[in-house]
Amino acid sequence: MKEIEVKILEIDINSIVKKLESIGAKKEGSHQIIAYHYDFEDKRLHKNGMSLRLRKWGDRIEFTSKKKLYADHDKIREELQVEINDFDEMDKLLKSIGLGEKVDMNKNRTSYVLGDARFEIDTYEGIPPLLEIEAPNEKILQEMVEKLGFSMSDTKPWSGRKVWKHYGKL
Repeated sequence: MKEIEVKILEIDINSIVKKLESIGAKKEGSHQIIAYHYDFEDKRLHKNGMSLRLRKWGDRIEFTSKKKLYADHDKIREELQVEINDFDEMDKLLKSIGLGEKVDMNKNRTSYVLGDARFEIDTYEGIPPLLEIEAPNEKILQEMVEKLGFSMSDTKPWSGRKVWKHYGKL
């Protein structure tokens, strides 16, 4: 599955929620997300545009592999994801094969959906809130950005890691 998304940094949460509701987006819920990202000591996954993530929110636990396809105006990744049963055991398994936890990116997320598009309002400790918009193709992505009163020039094709670097957290 392809992941096509952009981020809009330093948002006003109340304003974004009002805009989302005004265009008909429906709130799916809010969650605290615990996310560990893994790489080998020599950073070979990162150097090859890949990432591995173990993530938990509520009762849901998933393991995800992402491969960078390209990032021009939006971030496009090949994404493979499976749900698993035990967060701690998966963490142990990954470390047992030489993968070290490279960064712990915990956040609070409020999710909205409109048609095939997803809107995620993310807040990390020490980083201004941001909006992530994900859609099945670039045309819908751009339409959603514009429906919220932004242009593609207001967006970033960044990963969470790049956001953290931008704010001096890595």
